[in-house]
Amino acid sequence: MSEDDENSEDIVTEEMLWERIPEVEGLDRANTYYELSARIYARGQYDEALALAETARDIYAELGSVAPSDGLAQAYSAIGYNLNQLKRINEAANAMSKAVELLRESKSPMAIDLACTLGEWWFSSKEYQKTIDCMSDCVQEHLVDGNDSGAANDLYLIGCAQRELKNYGDALEAFQEARTYFKKLKEVINVGRCDQKIAHCLIELGDGEAALISAQKSLDVFNTAHDHYRETYSMLEVGKAQILAGQEETGLNTLDRVLEIATESDNKDFEFIVEIERRIAEVLHNLGRDDEADEIERRIAAVAEIIDND
Repeated sequence: MSEDDENSEDIVTEEMLWERIPEVEGLDRANTYYELSARIYARGQYDEALALAETARDIYAELGSVAPSDGLAQAYSAIGYNLNQLKRINEAANAMSKAVELLRESKSPMAIDLACTLGEWWFSSKEYQKTIDCMSDCVQEHLVDGNDSGAANDLYLIGCAQRELKNYGDALEAFQEARTYFKKLKEVINVGRCDQKIAHCLIELGDGEAALISAQKSLDVFNTAHDHYRETYSMLEVGKAQILAGQEETGLNTLDRVLEIATESDNKDFEFIVEIERRIAEVLHNLGRDDEADEIERRIAAVAEIIDND
């Protein structure tokens, strides 16, 4: 028998897995359902893969201590991934949280990677406090492992979650700590991303001078990188910081440039455009140019009515 013939005997096809199901029980049956789920997930048939993963989970759970906890955890993670693909993000996060809990109990090295995924899903679900709690554990684990890159990304997500909760002081601290690690790793774009978020937090905290320094740093990074998307958002923070620092005419000119860039885009972000216009109107009122400000506010009212529908 040739080597190719020997290898072909080791290949288990999907058809063979289906045929195996009536012939096996217990752990083998659960493993077979799990393997089928993985195969079908890879084909993009997420509804069917989800049902198979749920069956595997039920069998693992019925087996109790007979089955390794990692098997049940993997089934929960498979459920989570399928639910995520089906855009059922909150359900996906709940399933993944069970997988992470089981893997941490068994001290599995897989736990940290799934926990990071879970944190991202909690953030997507707008469960910001759960994001913070989850990623805080990840930071500590990454630091113990000497994984500065992982810790930096964890801290950045914590900062984003704190910012969504309007805890700007805590967000600032997280972004500054993330920046330290990113700088140590010479991850230039990520340092720029931190500087942009740091500027935003400092503006919310009323420190225009410090915000302007961070905003300009981020703008310099994205200008140098020709990252025009991020450059636009950094320029917005520069304009806001200039206004807060008392440079209202300069800030107004910066916001006008940001508005010009935003409105020239084919895919217009109307929430972003309206935010800029509102800030321009506010500055014009402060400068005593009420007629111009009133006209802007009148003009954007129709768009604002559509997008501010919460």
